[in-house]
Amino acid sequence: MRQNPAETLRRVLPKVREALHVAGVEMQLTAAVSFLTILQEESVSIHTYAHSFLQVILLHLEHRDAGVSNAWLETLLSVIDVLPKETLRHEILNPLVSKAQLSQTVQSRLVSCKILGKLTNKFDAHAIKREILPLVKSLCQDVEYEVRSCMCRQLENIAQGIGTELTKSVVLPELIELSRDEGSSVRLAAFETLVNLLDIFDTDDRSQTILPLVKSFCEKSFKADESILISLSFHLGKLCHGLYGIFTPDQHLRFLEFYKKLCTLGLQQENGHNENQISPQILEQEKKYISVRKNCAYNFPAMIVFVDPKNFHMELYSTFFCLCHDPEVPVRYTIAICFYEVSKLLNSGVYLIHKELITLLQDESLEVLDALIDHLPEILELMSTGGESSVQENKLSSLPDLIPALTAAEQRAAASLKWRTHEKLLQKYACLPHVISSDQIYYRFLQRMFTIMMTNNVLPVQKAASRTLCIFLRYNRKQEQRHEVIQKLIEQLGQGKSYWNRLRFLDTCEFIIEIFSKSFFCKYFFLPAIELTHDPVANVRMKLCCLLPKVKSTLKIPADKHLLQQLEMCVRKLLCQEKDKDVLAIVKRTVLELDRMEMSMDAFQKKFYEKDLLDQEKEREELLLLEMEQLEKEKQQNDGRPMSDKTFEKKRRDTKTPTTLPKSIPVSVPGTSPGTSSTSKEIKKSKLIRSQSFNNQAFHAKYGSLDKCASKTSAAAAYTPSVSGLAKTSMISLSDDSFRTRNASSAPSSFSSNTPLPGTSRGTGSSADPKSSGSKDTQPRKATLKSRKSNP
Repeated sequence: MRQNPAETLRRVLPKVREALHVAGVEMQLTAAVSFLTILQEESVSIHTYAHSFLQVILLHLEHRDAGVSNAWLETLLSVIDVLPKETLRHEILNPLVSKAQLSQTVQSRLVSCKILGKLTNKFDAHAIKREILPLVKSLCQDVEYEVRSCMCRQLENIAQGIGTELTKSVVLPELIELSRDEGSSVRLAAFETLVNLLDIFDTDDRSQTILPLVKSFCEKSFKADESILISLSFHLGKLCHGLYGIFTPDQHLRFLEFYKKLCTLGLQQENGHNENQISPQILEQEKKYISVRKNCAYNFPAMIVFVDPKNFHMELYSTFFCLCHDPEVPVRYTIAICFYEVSKLLNSGVYLIHKELITLLQDESLEVLDALIDHLPEILELMSTGGESSVQENKLSSLPDLIPALTAAEQRAAASLKWRTHEKLLQKYACLPHVISSDQIYYRFLQRMFTIMMTNNVLPVQKAASRTLCIFLRYNRKQEQRHEVIQKLIEQLGQGKSYWNRLRFLDTCEFIIEIFSKSFFCKYFFLPAIELTHDPVANVRMKLCCLLPKVKSTLKIPADKHLLQQLEMCVRKLLCQEKDKDVLAIVKRTVLELDRMEMSMDAFQKKFYEKDLLDQEKEREELLLLEMEQLEKEKQQNDGRPMSDKTFEKKRRDTKTPTTLPKSIPVSVPGTSPGTSSTSKEIKKSKLIRSQSFNNQAFHAKYGSLDKCASKTSAAAAYTPSVSGLAKTSMISLSDDSFRTRNASSAPSSFSSNTPLPGTSRGTGSSADPKSSGSKDTQPRKATLKSRKSNP
């Protein structure tokens, strides 16, 4: 049909028709799928399709095999969507009158029900009333309960096609009658259809007709009809919403008690059971009860709205406690998914469910933990602010068990084989600077991130730990701690003996470029990064070459001219001395990319205005860290009391980063050091007020302000050395003394420190010992990155 539709229809389709008369199940199923594919791909016009294929589809609708019949029915229902009205009337609707008669088989009448439900969307209300509704009424009164149930489930589609008035006069009476049917499946279908049609009915219909039916369903469900319990518990939230406002206080209370009873259904009988002696009937019943409690957990947010969040503690807290401690994992998994919605609804009362958060974090099932951490940053933010947008202090101080629970959750995830859960948890931990103190992160989480980077065998987990560590470093308040972390990154990763650690150092550099300002990267990580051009392992050099464009984007001219020269020298050395053909190919490709790059200047440029603005804001925030630390030291000296983390968090959240800055904005952060700044406390405080504090958005789930800065563009630097020029280039060593200090105007004063950092050169020893430097164990992993190279 794709290649030659005309000849296929003329010569092949007749053979297919003949074969289908005697074909087995597999061929019938394949033919149904093929006919549907031809329709979806529009291989022929609708008119041609109806002429050639429609009769074949209709012929096999009543196949004796239920699977084959359903396959052809699905194809027909898709065809109905695109056929014109006249074709539908003559080819499908008219024959349907005879197919829906009691004299036809049950299978034929079931097919008729589903086709009628589909046809209502294709005709106007008048045609439906005249031609379709009589058939619908007939099938609703069918002698077989399967037919009545099937037709009942199609009444929702029919109601949407005929409008409100006809629904109230025709459909509603049928639903009321079917809700009293002797067959439980018919009653269940009527109940679910009524719930789905609640929005169509007015208040009088709901209070006088539907509410009594719902009460009857609830009463019968415990006494004689447990099959409806699962459906009733699932639709409970929709019922609460649809009937809200028409309950009397007594009815409201009875409905709430009914929900509470469902939440603990089956728990009373569990004690004393011997698993070897439980009958299959009891096991089946317990499975139903588990499904009921799971559905109750799913509808818990709707029930909070039903009782009003102000009444949560009195009316629903005990129920919430039971659901969080339910013995079955599916129930706890569902309530963990709903935990964020519950937190939002409680708002200032969110403190009431602190203990349940700890319980779910400590849950023995990783499925429950995985469901909870999807919205962990938002939950912790609500917990820390008490649900208020402007908060006086961080309220997580009243939850001492949070940090042990978070660390235990990470250790359980690390000990399991579910590395994706571990990766997700580490990614979500990036929100912690927003909710707990800098010292708590430093002593309880930061070293753990280092350990994962150094020892974990799963690359995505290592990268997640690396990025989270960079965010911890970004918002660490103590300069001494920041320098210690930087020193460990350079010594243990950048200068590590294992090539695997050096690869992770380059990953970390990429995150540093994304999260920190350009000045920060250039001051601490630029030289250790480009020093890896001398690495003895090809994979490390290949990864560095791929990173070089981002490294170059951190430079500003003319302040970083000496660093640019150093970068050019490293690239020239690679071009002249590289012997590995794969690395050399990447070097040549990188050189072309570096040539095309434009570099940013110290002064704002219109072309890079937005990116320069974001970078300047990062510098301001980094400077604020030093200023806050300085003020804290002065406060300690004067008052003998340290500035609390709560005060710092409040100041950090109260001031927002502006989306736009005035045209008179200063070009760069002043370069004066803390030692030369004014010692006046008043001047420092006024300066601190003028400084913009941390952008609150940086901690939200999407971490918007960080993600916007993932890649930086920069200003033109040409790599056009001639072959002779390269040959004449002298080889200089990347010694620690040569290029350690940047131009004074290129780095903000926030990075000055008396704490010496490790040398930026690993010296010649690393090159001379390829065995120790060139392996995670002893051998290079060159093949891993070779696959990434492109064909020349």
